[in-house]
Amino acid sequence: MLHSLQAVLGPALAERLTLVLNHVLSAESAATQRMQPHAGRTLSLTLNQWPALLPPPPALAWRVTPAGLLEWCGTQGAPQPDLHVQLDASNPALLMARAAAGTPPTVQIDGDAQLAGDVNWLLQNLRWDVAADLERLFGPGPAATLHRIGSSLATALRAGLKGVSQLGERLRSRMP
Repeated sequence: MLHSLQAVLGPALAERLTLVLNHVLSAESAATQRMQPHAGRTLSLTLNQWPALLPPPPALAWRVTPAGLLEWCGTQGAPQPDLHVQLDASNPALLMARAAAGTPPTVQIDGDAQLAGDVNWLLQNLRWDVAADLERLFGPGPAATLHRIGSSLATALRAGLKGVSQLGERLRSRMP
């Protein structure tokens, strides 16, 4: 049952992640311009040391489109990616807390040097402007309220995730 649920949810999550990545990329024309020369190349993301208690993440590999956006390679991933990005995921709560705080994760990048340079630029320079998206959807008044509520919730979530992360680190340090 869990395996079949994972088979459905994994691809759905990967597709939604692709939509979010493309939304952030397309919001900044310099980002898509940097990626256009890499059309047809593939990049993969490996979450190293993923906790065994959690269901494994789906294959995370994308092909760069001629428009400079990303296309998910599907459940099989990319057999020979042009660029391989590795991320320490031993503590997913800490990883999410840092991401929510806007802190880029520490990554190891291997492969095509030019593609690696452009992906590194993206990691250093792109940010999702949630407030602008809310304003486009709801107008300035409601967007400001929603953004304020969302910011408060994000602060609370960061604090909660930080506490969970610290608890996990303490438990891990006590294990033989």
